[in-house]
Amino acid sequence: MPELQTNGLSFEKVWASLQELAERQKQTDQQIGKLGNRFGELAEHLVAPGIVDKFNALGFQFSDISRDHEIKDPATGKSLAEVDIILENGDIVIAVEVKSKLKDQDVDKHLTRMDVLRRRADRRGDRRRYRGAMAAAIVTEATRSYAAKAGFYLLEQSGDTMKLAMPEGFVPREWIASF
Repeated sequence: MPELQTNGLSFEKVWASLQELAERQKQTDQQIGKLGNRFGELAEHLVAPGIVDKFNALGFQFSDISRDHEIKDPATGKSLAEVDIILENGDIVIAVEVKSKLKDQDVDKHLTRMDVLRRRADRRGDRRRYRGAMAAAIVTEATRSYAAKAGFYLLEQSGDTMKLAMPEGFVPREWIASF
């Protein structure tokens, strides 16, 4: 059986070094996560100021806008979903998810989020129609198409402003009351 070369290091010293390395990696991961959240906050700050005007230009008359909206399970208090921006009036609610770079997985997650929002609205007797929107600084053509097929409005960076990017014949999906 070959001998293990330790170069004068004990198992305990090697183990302690590995544990220290693991702790440093954990701290680095946390810092990267915080940085990612900061990019998301920046994207939200770029979108939020003009979003009401963009949708009102389509004929909506939104009176309420809220940011960082959390939906909790009333029984457990557990977070079910978070929405970056919600636009509301007496007839319709549009939930907007903001990303720095939009990916297909983000669209899928927003579809699930919209289902959670609709179920919550049903429990509250809210008959308003719900629609979804995605906003991002970077969007590939494939993901743009994927978001449109999912029925989401899409706001994307265009120069120093955000524009609504909807393909010809776009029909937004609606989540309507089930009662």
